[in-house]
Amino acid sequence: MKLDYRLTVLVGLGFMTISAFWSLYDFVIPLIMLKAFELGDTMAGVVMSFDNVLALFMLPLFGMLSDNTNTKMGRRMPYILGGTAMAVVSMLLIPYAVMENKIGLFIAALALALLAMAFYRSPAVALMPDVTPKPLRSKGNAVINLMGAFGGIMVLGMMAVFAPSKDNNNYWPLFLATAGIMIIGVVVLKLTVNEPEAVKKMRKDSAAMGIDVEEAKNDDQTLVTHEKLPKAYKKSLIFILLSVSLWFMGYNAVTSAFSKYALVALDMKESQSALILLVASIAAIISFIPVGIISSRLGRKKIILMGVVVLGTVFATASFYTTFNPVLFVSFALAGVAWAAINVNSLPMVLEMSKGANVGRYTGYYYTASMAAQVITPIVSGALLEHLGYQTLMPYGAMFVGLAFLTMMMVQHGDSKPIAPRSKLEVFDVVD
Repeated sequence: MKLDYRLTVLVGLGFMTISAFWSLYDFVIPLIMLKAFELGDTMAGVVMSFDNVLALFMLPLFGMLSDNTNTKMGRRMPYILGGTAMAVVSMLLIPYAVMENKIGLFIAALALALLAMAFYRSPAVALMPDVTPKPLRSKGNAVINLMGAFGGIMVLGMMAVFAPSKDNNNYWPLFLATAGIMIIGVVVLKLTVNEPEAVKKMRKDSAAMGIDVEEAKNDDQTLVTHEKLPKAYKKSLIFILLSVSLWFMGYNAVTSAFSKYALVALDMKESQSALILLVASIAAIISFIPVGIISSRLGRKKIILMGVVVLGTVFATASFYTTFNPVLFVSFALAGVAWAAINVNSLPMVLEMSKGANVGRYTGYYYTASMAAQVITPIVSGALLEHLGYQTLMPYGAMFVGLAFLTMMMVQHGDSKPIAPRSKLEVFDVVD
């Protein structure tokens, strides 16, 4: 069985729009708070945790709601379309609030945009496993992450060109361009993907290969979305979710504060810091597909552990820089590869323990773990930046990524199961 790359790329358009928004959010919102509203780092950290507080409750909720949704468009598509529309309208109020210097409107618009993103994030991510058999989900997730990186790289590229100067607070070009990416991506997704038909095809292909689609049902044929996990699987699920929390504690602290860190600690221009993040994104894009293929052969856990080691090393060594150095491009390129290795495999490991009917619920569990960490880390790291100095950022990131290595060693379930070939000739088929 081979991954349907065309379908997966099209399904990935939903995640592309999400990543485009978050690239804009992570880079621009801290600068707006610093330059336009002159908020301290601790308060800025509180504001940056808004999305994670909302996501902590909303992502599992909307994941479960989409599991139990039944429309002609499918389970996930109504949330993707509605959430994108709400996000685009609310996010365009942000540059207006900045230009008018209305901090109340800025906070309200930001909260509405974050609520809209939470509305469709879990359903958009759950769409890939809905149409992809379990053994192919690392490859599928690689493609989805590739699409996400593509969305992020488009926005970072625009930032390198259109980022305002130190005394300029006109962010309209960046927000309008990002909104355009989101609208086009979702429109193409709706026009090219028939969700119900794609789900039927996945079930048919899985059955033909002898793969249980695990659509548990009651006697009345309604889907069961709340079956209990065996104890051993539950232990692995807890440890992988803890690992997710820990590496996001480290990674999110660095990425959400990097634009300020580069400006203050390394005396870099905003365009330079954007280019460094752009290099990291390009490296991730190049590595997503190879990582997915390698993971299907060597195992998801091994690749994650390798990625954790590399990412922790990059953050630890980056703490020694006191000014801009071109080697930073190499370091963050390695960080991009490492983050790809982690991201490609972590969600599929969680979903490997799900049933077909509760993919949205388990997607919500994954995002609850990541967002719980990201509620805490902007506040804690922001307080460290403000009271101890910017030199604390990289060691902070390295420490939490290192702790994730220890918890990940405790995970014993969630690796992909090889697909048995339909005939002896398929043993020799190695082209993906």
